[in-house]
Amino acid sequence: MNLIIHDLTKEQWEALDLPISENTRIISDNGTIHKCIGCFGCWIKTPGQCIIPDEYQRMGELLAKAEEVTVISRCSFGGYSSFVKNVLDRSIPYILPFFEIRKGEMHHKSRYENHLAFTSIFYGDDITEAERETAGKLAKANALNYNGTAKSVIFVSGIEQLKGVVQ
Repeated sequence: MNLIIHDLTKEQWEALDLPISENTRIISDNGTIHKCIGCFGCWIKTPGQCIIPDEYQRMGELLAKAEEVTVISRCSFGGYSSFVKNVLDRSIPYILPFFEIRKGEMHHKSRYENHLAFTSIFYGDDITEAERETAGKLAKANALNYNGTAKSVIFVSGIEQLKGVVQ
């Protein structure tokens, strides 16, 4: 399964008119996501599942079923938009609270055996070079921490350019 996490409005997403396969799940902001409260309940009380009862509480399980993850986010100060950041925070049940050394760095151990391929697409018409560098490092670090690979990190100036890069 492919997973697309994006922060576009419903109108912006529909205007792209992208060919989405049946094997793709879309995660978008419908206004119902609760913020991660940092309680670690997803590791201690309900392992693998967030304790917050909303439609995002099984993000870890959803990532476990994915092969590829595409993240589309407005570049916000060299990082993800608040919605995308929140989805990634709520996805922490995908990993375990234990650590291991990978590529000379400490990372969480994987709960699942799959290996994710991440594509991160940042958009914004005024992304500075420093923000590009920071966002690129962040996307690669997130992919590695989720036991995945940063397949590519792409920057586009406008939403209309997404049509040429989202697959």
